[in-house]
Amino acid sequence: MFDSLSDRLGTVFDKLTRRGALSEGDVDAALREVRQALLEADVALSVARDFIKQVRERAVGQEVVKSVTPGQMVVKIVNDALVETLGSEAVEINLNAVPPAPIMMVGLQGSGKTTTTAKLAKRLVERDKKKVLMASLDTRRPAAMEQLKVLGQQIDVPTLPIVEGQNPNDIAKRAMQSARLQGFDIILLDTAGRMHVDEALMAEVQAVHGVAQPVETLLVADSLTGQDAVNVAEQFNKRLNLTGIVLTRVDGDGRGGAALSMRAVTGCPIKLLGVGEKLDELETFHPDRIASRILGMGDVVSLVEKATENIDEAEAEKLAKKVQKGQFDMNDLLDQLRQISKMGGLDGLMAMMPGVGKLKKQMADANIDPKLIKRQEAIILSMTLEERLKPKLIHASRKKRIAAGSGTSVQEVNRLLKQFKQMSGMMKKVSKMGKKGMMRGLPGLGGAMPQVPGMQGQLPPR
Repeated sequence: MFDSLSDRLGTVFDKLTRRGALSEGDVDAALREVRQALLEADVALSVARDFIKQVRERAVGQEVVKSVTPGQMVVKIVNDALVETLGSEAVEINLNAVPPAPIMMVGLQGSGKTTTTAKLAKRLVERDKKKVLMASLDTRRPAAMEQLKVLGQQIDVPTLPIVEGQNPNDIAKRAMQSARLQGFDIILLDTAGRMHVDEALMAEVQAVHGVAQPVETLLVADSLTGQDAVNVAEQFNKRLNLTGIVLTRVDGDGRGGAALSMRAVTGCPIKLLGVGEKLDELETFHPDRIASRILGMGDVVSLVEKATENIDEAEAEKLAKKVQKGQFDMNDLLDQLRQISKMGGLDGLMAMMPGVGKLKKQMADANIDPKLIKRQEAIILSMTLEERLKPKLIHASRKKRIAAGSGTSVQEVNRLLKQFKQMSGMMKKVSKMGKKGMMRGLPGLGGAMPQVPGMQGQLPPR
């Protein structure tokens, strides 16, 4: 998300920060490019215009002119304006309500409401320890109710039993009554997708809203919607008084203009981001962190949070003991690779690292494949148990067999073995530092990230 905008702004600000003093003309020229970048990223014209006006008022003032580093000062002003446009601070789902608290999911057809409903249910159960019931009010799409039921079974969250012939209002009433009788904390109401220009369908969802009186009405919007995102958000907000927006498919959108536009036009906070297809890939929207990512400053806080969530302390302790005894093997390397995959793979980690644009270019220059981790996993899985424990056994014929079994080349197998040897040498050095040194050097035990084989020493200097 925001890849194209981030790349364009990175180029603009690189020019600015290389200069000493900045004239008003320099700032205007840079802001023209910023405006163009925003429009190309599908930011609504009115939002882009207001954003540039806001930045210009601050950027041509004495604060910048007298600054020691005027270029950096302009970048800071743009960062602050982005944070304000995106909503200043993270807004969580409102759970401070008398149970069962209804949360209503609305949006266009195909925006990902049903999957997002299941993702949110999983999050509420696991993170917030809430007892959740899901109910499908979608009587229009074939098998919509069955889809929610199947998703509920996958995440072990109950769904309202399906009764043929009921209309959405009746289902909403039955869902509320059932949730009340069974002592649920939250009832998630998954409504049918509808076009914002269809008066009959909008009246229907408005009626359901009146019956349910939801504590949260969340617009589920596909981030690929582009310029029309503003019209969609405005119309739903006018009819339902939205309390929040959930952006889906942000992993597939390199522009991200919908996020900037919808928040600015409706004043409605973006609360959640769907960052992938898996049911645990739903994240809180943090305006300050997103602004940092857009400007290539990275998102170290999210990176650390991902590490904390995905790295098992007990496993890291176990690895520390093995390293101390000089027993680091291919199984341990496989665990490291899987930790990186859990955290979103190389692409996911790169998106949160400072200087992301430059890092991606350096990866391309160094011919490092973002799918490298999957290929290396395949190589290790094609080894026998004995080979994983004793990589020194792997000679020419074994390398050919491993390459054939993993769909890779002998050169890639050689490269992984060489990198394993380098990592083993590093681990031995770390072991000599004693336990405290090891705790700092191993993932999960001091904030360090897992090692990424294939990247050590390969990137050119920044």
